[in-house]
Amino acid sequence: MARWLPRSADLTRFCQKLNRVKTLEDDMMETSFNRCLSTIDLTLLGIGGMVGSGLYVLTGTVAKEIAGPAVIISFIIAGFASLLAALCYAEFGARVPKTGSAYMFTYVSVGEIWAFLIGWNVLLEYMIGGAAVARAWSGYLDSIFNHKIKNFTETHVGTWQVPFLARYPDFLAAAILLVATAFISFGAKVSSWLNHVFSAISMGVILFILIMGFVLAQPKNWSAKEGGFAPYGLSGIMAGTATCFYAFVGFDVIAASSEEARNPQRAVPRAIAFSLGLATGAYILVSVVLTLMVPWNTLDPDSALADAFYRRGYAWAGFLVAVGSICAMNTVLLSNLFSLPRIVYAMAEDGLFFQVFSQVHPRTQVPVVGIVVFGLLMALLALVFDLEALVQFLSIGTLLAYTFVAASIIVLRFQHQKVDAPAPAAGGRPSPEPREGPSTGELKEYESFSDKLQLVDRDKSKEHREPGQLKAAFEPYLEFLSDFYPGEVVTVAVVTLMVSAVCLCSILVFGNTHLHLPTWSYSLLLVLFSLGFLLSLFLIWAHEQQRSTQTFQIPLVPLSPALSIVLNIYLMLKLSYMTWLRFAVWLLLGLLVYFGYGIWHSKENLREPRPQRVSARYVVFPSGSLEERVQAVQPGSQPAAGLPDTDTEDSKR
Repeated sequence: MARWLPRSADLTRFCQKLNRVKTLEDDMMETSFNRCLSTIDLTLLGIGGMVGSGLYVLTGTVAKEIAGPAVIISFIIAGFASLLAALCYAEFGARVPKTGSAYMFTYVSVGEIWAFLIGWNVLLEYMIGGAAVARAWSGYLDSIFNHKIKNFTETHVGTWQVPFLARYPDFLAAAILLVATAFISFGAKVSSWLNHVFSAISMGVILFILIMGFVLAQPKNWSAKEGGFAPYGLSGIMAGTATCFYAFVGFDVIAASSEEARNPQRAVPRAIAFSLGLATGAYILVSVVLTLMVPWNTLDPDSALADAFYRRGYAWAGFLVAVGSICAMNTVLLSNLFSLPRIVYAMAEDGLFFQVFSQVHPRTQVPVVGIVVFGLLMALLALVFDLEALVQFLSIGTLLAYTFVAASIIVLRFQHQKVDAPAPAAGGRPSPEPREGPSTGELKEYESFSDKLQLVDRDKSKEHREPGQLKAAFEPYLEFLSDFYPGEVVTVAVVTLMVSAVCLCSILVFGNTHLHLPTWSYSLLLVLFSLGFLLSLFLIWAHEQQRSTQTFQIPLVPLSPALSIVLNIYLMLKLSYMTWLRFAVWLLLGLLVYFGYGIWHSKENLREPRPQRVSARYVVFPSGSLEERVQAVQPGSQPAAGLPDTDTEDSKR
């Protein structure tokens, strides 16, 4: 029976395959895409992804039902929390200017299977998000015409009562997606120009809302007579923050477009900062004027802004609000359709997804196959499926991506940087110095103990310490950590930090409700998991990290990414159990695709040299001495006659 069990060496090799990282080219600016996007183009793409229908609907909903006028504080906190994730994307987008966003960032620092699962979840997130926005766009336009489109469809096409299907087919939503798909397939410049038009109209309407809103503002609407500024207290503000956080989802379109930016090292961080700042300002200011125009407890959650102007005697302003809302939803549609095919392209280009999606049109220089296929799938979703039950899935995919990107920042920051290859010697042979890995800073794997000794001796002889090594100040107290490879302790500490964060947030979310823990155990578990989190953070900080590079770097590492990880995990655990169930099913489907196709066609798999078997042969002389002869045997070769194969003997033991 033992002969059927896998050997430990095989299991180790299999785990190494799952966690191998992507090898980047020396020239990361080389691409088959068209590098034509400026900082302004990227900024408007980010604004279009964040300032959608949420500005016109979410502000009124949170103010009326969750936080009151204190929705302003909720947006400020949510904006700061989003900034932590956005800065992680900014650093990666500048250092790794390749398309793929969170998928690519995870692949170059954490490992292949994790990157695939992130990309797999983001894929569904964009599909559902685009289809949901298209249905909202259709419903909003239909409401302007007194639901004539809906009534016509139900009368002449019919309705159905089938689980997971919409009550009636939404042809208008499918049509707008097909039109948007056609425009996106014309190239990045056309997509950017179209986004400029809709973003300009949307920002013009927002400017009108702010000016008119401050003119019509009545400070008495924040008075105690109307319930005060924070009628729901601190709990209402924090609950509003959790909802408002999702309003800022969309800045990752900038990172996904970094391979089409002219100067990504400067443009990507600036565009993320500008777009997030403008979006946060827009949400805060609109919330201020909305709650000052009319009492917060009389707001209409479905059309708060239009209703507020109507009640103040400016019914005509409702038309402008409707135009702004439709244009804002158009920019979100373009953002989804722009990002999704590029992430699929990155996965296909790496061999983890079907190769047909890696084709780039020679004239438009966009992944036209991915654009058309996923545009059609998105249109089909919007046409027949009931998306309300699936909308929460958007949150878990986004938060999981944010979590892995934050963890990737810590891992990458404590790895070796790529150094220029030494000049060849006079004889044309390169220096025997062990070569470091690709631009991710991944160190070459040392196969022998003597290599490891040379590495240790070389490091000790250096005055300056490499990234991932223990800081000199802590060496007398943590000397036992000096024996590990640079970066090994940090990687283990990051895993421990994430596990501690999951346990800590689970106690916070479920401790008093689902688990019904007594006070003493609740407090004890909080203290234990908090200590585990802080200890992991300290171990990471006790190691050297990469010195400042020419590209943008997020400040306060590892603290900033660690805070982002805790926040994202906490928000994920607040989602419903049905969302987690659907998420688990989708993950299982993704694992089937990965183990059925991706792991075999991965370019990293093809790049790996075939391992040679090393077999030890022993000859016993009459004197009793033992001589070891090490021989490299190619797979399939036979042992020398008369000599036992100790590799087989060891496996039997």
